Amino acid sequence: MRQKKYAALAWEKEYINLLKKYNSSEVMTVAFMAERSVQDELERGSHSDVITVAVSYIIMFAYIAIALGDIKSCSRLLIDSKITLGLVGVLIVLLSVVAALGIFSFLGVPATLIIVEVVPFLVLAVGVDNIFILVQQFQRDVRHQGESVREQVGRLVGEVAPSMMLSSVSMSACFFIGALTEMPAVRIFALYAGVALLINFFLQMTCFLGLFTLDTVRQENNRLDLCCCIQASKKSQQGVNSSLLYKFFKKVYAPFLLGNRVRLVVLLVFAGWFCSSVAVIDKIDVGLDQELAMPEDSYLQQYFEYLKKYLQVGPPVYFVVTEGYDYSKTENQARLCLAEQVCSQDSVGAKLKQLTLLSNRTYVTRMRSYWLDQYITYMRSSDCCFENVKTGEFCYSKHGEDNGECAKCFVPRDQPFDNGTFTRFLPWFLADVPGAHCSSAGRAEHGSSVSQVNGTVNAAYFSLYHPVLKTSKDFYSALEWARLIASYMTKVVQEVEPDVEVIPYSLVHVFYEQYLTMWPDTFKNLSLSLGAIFVVTFILLGLDAISAAIVTFTILMIIVNLMGLMYWWNISLNAVSLVNLVVGVGISVEFCSHLVRVFALSKEGNKTKRAQDALTNMGSSILSGITLTDCGILVLAFAKSQIFQVFYFRMYLGIIAFGTLHSLIFLPVFLSVLGPPVSKEKILEQVQMDEMASQLGQQSYIRKDNADPATITRT
Repeated sequence: MRQKKYAALAWEKEYINLLKKYNSSEVMTVAFMAERSVQDELERGSHSDVITVAVSYIIMFAYIAIALGDIKSCSRLLIDSKITLGLVGVLIVLLSVVAALGIFSFLGVPATLIIVEVVPFLVLAVGVDNIFILVQQFQRDVRHQGESVREQVGRLVGEVAPSMMLSSVSMSACFFIGALTEMPAVRIFALYAGVALLINFFLQMTCFLGLFTLDTVRQENNRLDLCCCIQASKKSQQGVNSSLLYKFFKKVYAPFLLGNRVRLVVLLVFAGWFCSSVAVIDKIDVGLDQELAMPEDSYLQQYFEYLKKYLQVGPPVYFVVTEGYDYSKTENQARLCLAEQVCSQDSVGAKLKQLTLLSNRTYVTRMRSYWLDQYITYMRSSDCCFENVKTGEFCYSKHGEDNGECAKCFVPRDQPFDNGTFTRFLPWFLADVPGAHCSSAGRAEHGSSVSQVNGTVNAAYFSLYHPVLKTSKDFYSALEWARLIASYMTKVVQEVEPDVEVIPYSLVHVFYEQYLTMWPDTFKNLSLSLGAIFVVTFILLGLDAISAAIVTFTILMIIVNLMGLMYWWNISLNAVSLVNLVVGVGISVEFCSHLVRVFALSKEGNKTKRAQDALTNMGSSILSGITLTDCGILVLAFAKSQIFQVFYFRMYLGIIAFGTLHSLIFLPVFLSVLGPPVSKEKILEQVQMDEMASQLGQQSYIRKDNADPATITRT
């Protein structure tokens, strides 16, 4: 079986190559397609954009390496840069993805193109933000008297690790819950993403944390980045180094945003934006047009164009009548057939003929000849059925009366065509070859229409044509109508045979069945993901229902506005965009959770001051760690693949832009108005955790009083 498959694929490959060469002729243009064409062109399109995707990640890495640095002067450029740290951070992301691929490959869960393209971006967005939060928190921190580097890192990890764990665990839970969906592409993606995020968090809390401590020691010893064996003479500058972005948030942006008039305007604008997005969600197109999935220079683009332009009928649709229907009974024949001399006026065949007159609504047109009708015609004809008068065996109609041993076996109109007559001559009809003498012989057109067991009909099908199907809506609407027709036919046949049913099938139905339940699947996935985020956030924020609700509501706003963008930017809803919406939910956690946690633990006075404190401490990390890092996706706008341009560039741009706007504009204002009150218990608990982290660091490491500040010995 496998050898036959490979042989067929090889033949189709040569067929495609031949037609490509022939198509260069000026005599005529041939639009063509083979069964393997779609898969080949999808692979070619993804491979052609490897460089584009690589450039995107290189830009992200370059930014991370530069932005992480705490560069105080040009003379300290090679000392204060964080190229090694940035490289390891990106490498940890790749290791997380590879580890997830390895785990699921071992378990036999297949990887898809969506996983390879989307999961690295998702893990990079989360991982880099955590890195920026940790590194920038260290850069803004003042080392305590007598505190070593490792003790300081331990104390800071006690402060920021809960926030990092909150975002990572919330996102993983979001994806694991999303894996409950019945849509395979979304389910497999969710499993891979959830595991990759957990592995990434584990590696950050172990490998990256150790390297970060060593890199800090290197910097304090004035050793060069990338070449730590070389030590510069100039000593490190002491004191806190606040970046320009941090100062901008603290002195300019936060006070301006949280002014009374500005807050009112922000709430009104975002409320209007949210309502306008809700109004257009139900108008989003469902499906994925074939042309959009192909590269712009694909030969299939011409084929799809000519298909719509020149053809009069679309693909055939088959209706399979399952085992158990007794065709030999005249009354059963009358329920299904179309022949006027035998069938009733309200038979299935007659109803289908009526439906073909409304093809613009019913998506069925031009009935193909029905084997039962043609069999009846074959038997009534005087030029078709012949049998050997001596042996009683079958004679081909092309020989007919020319063979002296053959005689006519047709059934007169006034005789019933049932029981033994029907069963005896059916194999002859299916074996007879049509020709000039007998055009109704069934071998050519109906040889595979009937499955026989011991001379009786086991199962059979008849078929119609769909009209030309141009859009995704046409395809899944045609599937809906095919199922409605099959349901009606099932009711008719079950009146006499209760165990029989009619099943519709067309080759194109396989690819569009998912769109019939796309909206329910979308709402189910997003609801489960948001519910998981609420539960995990509620638990990890110390059973703070208000904070968990604010995080969940803000993420809901981001996703609703992203769906509004899908309508205005002509992005259809399908498996790819649904995966991106789930990714949007996950990345939105990263945008919102850190800021809400800092607000909940802030010791400032009123809600406005606490919101300003949270925005000051986390705003610059969010902007530099997620927003600016992911600007590398702008390169995807130049991808050759239209899927990259539409579903990745446009939607990723929307996720990053809307996440930034909601986290840095709407969320601080919303917290200043409806944020949770100060929790003294949480603040006391956080202080105790910080003290515990500091004490553990002091017990594990002892700094020598007269040694270099970075020289530490383990007890």
